[in-house]
Amino acid sequence: MAKVERESINFKLPKPLADALRAKAVELNTTATDLVIQGLHHVLGDVPGVENSVEIRLYQLEEEFFRFKESINEDNPNPQQETRLTSVEAKLEALTNKLARFEGALMQMQSSINANASKSRNRSSYTANYHAPPPQIEPLDEETFALRLGSNVPTVQENRATWSQEQFESWCCDRDPIKRKWRYNNKDGKYHPVK
Repeated sequence: MAKVERESINFKLPKPLADALRAKAVELNTTATDLVIQGLHHVLGDVPGVENSVEIRLYQLEEEFFRFKESINEDNPNPQQETRLTSVEAKLEALTNKLARFEGALMQMQSSINANASKSRNRSSYTANYHAPPPQIEPLDEETFALRLGSNVPTVQENRATWSQEQFESWCCDRDPIKRKWRYNNKDGKYHPVK
């Protein structure tokens, strides 16, 4: 992917807007610049010479999906709109799966880097047989967990409620990018990797 040249532009924003932008960036674990770029893509559409990141394209597809969903009349659905909605849902799911695979690959790379760095640091003080414990995967909330599995929150909740714990863990393992089993914890409302 070609790197897009960036130019620094200074804008003066109202302080409440700047504060809200920074807070949203922290909430979404991104940067204020990336949020501004997403907003510009939303207003300007496709701009020649600028490639959309997977995250921006996913955001655009989600917006298109929700616009189509709102435009469908529940009593009298339009077959053409339903076809387009199905197409958007398929594209959204494909992008979500790619994003989950990227996340899995990044986690494996980080694990490998951490293991190599740990070996290098500890080689002088430990025997050659010492292996650092692998990095721990953090518990995930329902929305992040559903994205990781390439699914959605209602499907995950339904499967967790109707299947046995072993069936649910097996289903999670089949869909997880690094084939990890997961278990729901009622106390914190998060999904934890099964060791």
